[in-house]
Formats: sequence, C-alpha cells, structure tokens
Amino acid sequence: MMPGVIGNRSKRELPRVFALANQKGGVGKTTTTVNLGASLADLGYKVLVVDLDPQGNATTGLGIDGRNFDVSIYDVILHDVLLEDCIEPTSIRNLFIVPATIDLAGAEIELVPAFSRELRLRKAIDQVRDDFQYILIDCPPSLGLITVNGLAAASEVLVPIQCEYYALEGVGQLLRNVELVRANLNPGLEVTTIVLTMYDGRTKLADQVVAEVRSHFGDAVCRTVIPRSVRVSEAPSFGQPVTVHDPSSRGAIAYRELAKEVSGG
Repeated sequence: MMPGVIGNRSKRELPRVFALANQKGGVGKTTTTVNLGASLADLGYKVLVVDLDPQGNATTGLGIDGRNFDVSIYDVILHDVLLEDCIEPTSIRNLFIVPATIDLAGAEIELVPAFSRELRLRKAIDQVRDDFQYILIDCPPSLGLITVNGLAAASEVLVPIQCEYYALEGVGQLLRNVELVRANLNPGLEVTTIVLTMYDGRTKLADQVVAEVRSHFGDAVCRTVIPRSVRVSEAPSFGQPVTVHDPSSRGAIAYRELAKEVSGG
C-alpha cells in the first residue's frame, strides 16, 4: 500500500471533484456514481455527473436518452466543445449530467496524437468547477487515456470494492496508476474514499472481505456498506437512481447514508 496516495476525507473544501475508478468491471462503480450523485443532490448540493464510460450507463441510468443530444463528453475531450454546452438536467433537482455516447469508444485511439491529451477533461471542468459543489466522474473500467483524463481532472478518487472473491485484485494496480498521475499530472490527487458494495450479510466471505479491506485501507473506507439488492440492480432499467425508484429500499437508505458520510453532513 502507498501511504501517500491515501488521503483524508474529512475537512475537504467545496467544490469537490471525484473520479470513481476501478479497472475491475462490475463492482458497482456506475451504480455508485448515479446513486451517490442523486443522494448528494437530495441533500441540497448542486451535483454534476460526468459520464466517461463509452457504455453510457450513468447517462441512461439517469433517464437521459443517448440519441437525444447533439454533443457529448466525446466532443468536449476531442473537439474542444465547452463542457457547459453539454450539461443536461436530470429529473432530480440539483442533479445534472454530461452524457456519454458510444463515440467515446474510439476516443482512446483518437487521443493518442492529441496535444496535451491527458489534461483535456481537466481544462473543460475548470470552466464549470465553481458552478457545482460536487462533480462525480464515472471512469470506464480500464486504465487507458480516458481514465487518465478522469484522474487528472479530479482532486479525489473514490474506489468501489465489491464484497466478493478477489475484491482487492486490481486495486493495487489502480493505486500505482493514481501514483503515476500524481507524479506526472496532478500532484494533489488522493484516494480519499473506498466504498464496499454488493455486501451480502448471509455469507461469511462478505464479512472477511470487509475486514480485509478495512485493515488494508483504514479510515479511507466508508462506514456505510452498500448491500446487494434487487432494487439497486433494477433501477437503471427504469432510468432512475434507486433513491427515486424505491426510496425506502435498503439500497436507497444505504446510498443516502453514504452521501451524508462523504459530505460530512
């Protein structure tokens, strides 16, 4: 573990810019982006979700149809379109999104010859940073140039870790990459927030993973654990966060608690 990479979550000043990253897929990264964003908005914060994943799941999960807009995050990163021209309101008060489309899938390759290619998202976000209190960047489950753009634009990294076998697999690599981005592009970047997801209280394994992650990362691990839940899984197909889809469900309650913990409220 690299102590320099792990930072303190408390007493952070607004605005806060989080990159949600884990190159392991299926750990609840987009689900956490959408539901944490919605829960922070419910607390009264003005929140922007930036969808950096070519699959666009944060976009559709917030009820935005990928065919209904002219410009997306792809145009911001590759064609210098202003970020503010891509911001779409969602059905939730205070919550906005910069949508992603499948165009982004080719952006990795198109970025290779681009000038200052790692910092294009940061420059775009700098123009709107003071309009929001929280900016959540949903990075793709890979460690290419798109994710590097996300890490270079953020001040904090939030890592979702699922409570299953091989939970910590890939996390060491992610921390090494955060260290590289710190050293070369973004010296203030720190992993401040680790969220345990998909917790199933009926299994011994889940408790072992929780204990292992807590002993490994200490205070960076949130007290709130997100349970495995049908309601959380089905909400995106309705284009809603679980906090709207079923506000009284265990998943919705957990994400609201997480928002309070992350915001210190």
